[in-house]
Amino acid sequence: MKLPDITDIFFDLDHTLWDFDRNSRTAFDRVFLKHNLQVHVSDFISVYEPINLEYWKLFREERVSKQDLRRGRLIDAFAKLDLSFQLNEIDAMAVSYIDELPVDNHLFDGAQEMLAYLKPKYKLHIITNGFREVQHVKLNNSGIRSYFETVTTSEEVGVKKPNVLVFQSALEKANTRAQSSIMIGDSLEADIEGAANAGMRALFYNYRNEDVKGRYPSIQQLSEIKNYL
Repeated sequence: MKLPDITDIFFDLDHTLWDFDRNSRTAFDRVFLKHNLQVHVSDFISVYEPINLEYWKLFREERVSKQDLRRGRLIDAFAKLDLSFQLNEIDAMAVSYIDELPVDNHLFDGAQEMLAYLKPKYKLHIITNGFREVQHVKLNNSGIRSYFETVTTSEEVGVKKPNVLVFQSALEKANTRAQSSIMIGDSLEADIEGAANAGMRALFYNYRNEDVKGRYPSIQQLSEIKNYL
């Protein structure tokens, strides 16, 4: 069912357009090679990915700092493999990872085609909790920056999604109203409920097949956006 009266579309970046997990795996390939780690990346990723998601939840809730996130997700993942490193080594690996992460820029299937479809019809924007210094590089290196009128990061606002201030700041930057805007993202809490609390409509990119019991419109492929917009 097409949604009426939409003028502006706000996208999350990581896990919505930019294939974070795929790009992260190849970044760790290079990090482990650079730091001479005798660890199978596939073994590391299997424990790292859920830990990383949990640390991002804590980060959104202001329960860990940026430094705690960058350190803790590595320390905890290595601990699962019975490995430990000095803090200076962890910090060096964390820096290398941030440097390597935007080198590969795989997008989700159909992302660029969908942006090209939407661009003539709507104003497009980004709202992201990701770190500012990395997110702009990702957008540029992946070739999609030109699709977006504005980019709002949680760091520049001072709070993180789902805080309504992030969405209000993004709406103000875009010079638009909540009632004529929609948020598309993969996090039910951060993107969908946050946008709804700010008075925006929301479309849940449910590629992990979460059980959301029909609370919000959802899609499992980006191509399904055409069903709504």
